Amino acid sequence: MMVLVTTSYISDRELATLGMVRGATVFSKNIGSDIAAGFKNLVGGELKGYTDMLNKSREIAIQRMIENAQEMGADAIVDVRFASSTITSGAAEVMAYGTAVKFK
Repeated sequence: MMVLVTTSYISDRELATLGMVRGATVFSKNIGSDIAAGFKNLVGGELKGYTDMLNKSREIAIQRMIENAQEMGADAIVDVRFASSTITSGAAEVMAYGTAVKFK
């Protein structure tokens, strides 16, 4: 199991840096989510369809980042971060990235 942390260290472990790792996915909205979001914009509240879509895309990005780290022989990933950006109208990229490390 890959250890993931948002800090640059893991307590009581000496680390050797292997390099940057990342995983990304691009998701698009569907018409059902757009219609529901339009109604929610009128009354306010959570856009559950979008929340679910983004949660799923983060999980896919994390898994791809872990696979990248495993290819490098990593034991852990430190400084884990997320980024997102709009690719086109209705599509967004979610990226997970960090530094792959090996335990000494």
